[in-house]
Amino acid sequence: MTAISEEIEKMRTMSTPELVERYSQLWGKGPRVKNKTWLWKRCAWKLQEIRFGGLSAAAKKRLEELVAEIDFPLSEPERTVTGKLAKPRKQGYPSVGTTLTREWRGRELRLRVLEDGFELDGIVHRSLSAAARAVTGSKWNGPLFWKLAERKKKA
Repeated sequence: MTAISEEIEKMRTMSTPELVERYSQLWGKGPRVKNKTWLWKRCAWKLQEIRFGGLSAAAKKRLEELVAEIDFPLSEPERTVTGKLAKPRKQGYPSVGTTLTREWRGRELRLRVLEDGFELDGIVHRSLSAAARAVTGSKWNGPLFWKLAERKKKA
């Protein structure tokens, strides 16, 4: 094995906190994701880029040309509405136009309150719970997940 492949194999055996530290060393900033496999791949890629060089000048130029050709829409993106339209707002819910933000597993979530539901990543969900389920993959009490309510303490 060459020196770089030994180093990459060594990184494969590192714990997640060790990989987070290595990522910070290589990239000059902390990772937004703390998944061990993702961290290992990104560290290995960056290490190879540093040792062997990144993209060639021709590849960088071509990439810039391709990016310049992308037609970014200037209007609001089309929304996908899931489920039935929402019922009238419950008391204590945020008013239409409010944006709720929450961090979940290193990702900042931005939930916009609409008349017909709650928009998250361009998809309109009919309830706070449906939006929370889309993020986590499991059932959640929507107001609890979005920090609009607190857990009731048992007496």
